[in-house]
Amino acid sequence: MNTAVIFNHETVALDAERFADCEFRECRMVYRGGEPPSFEGCSFVGCDWQFEDAAANTLKHLKTLWAVGGKAKVQAVIKTITEVGR
Repeated sequence: MNTAVIFNHETVALDAERFADCEFRECRMVYRGGEPPSFEGCSFVGCDWQFEDAAANTLKHLKTLWAVGGKAKVQAVIKTITEVGR
């Protein structure tokens, strides 16, 4: 676990990582579709979020689904995402 670390202008691999009370400043945050990371009490300033490999393929699939008439299904996925933790 990364605890109370300040990341500044770094590329941070997120898959399967755990972060607590960390600061991310102007970082490139990269998720590749593995085990989701966890963030507890972290702050983010000016970070760029990137999705690569399996994560990028999932986003491409959702875009294709939307384009072929699956708008309601994609919206349901977005609703599920935004309700996490409620």
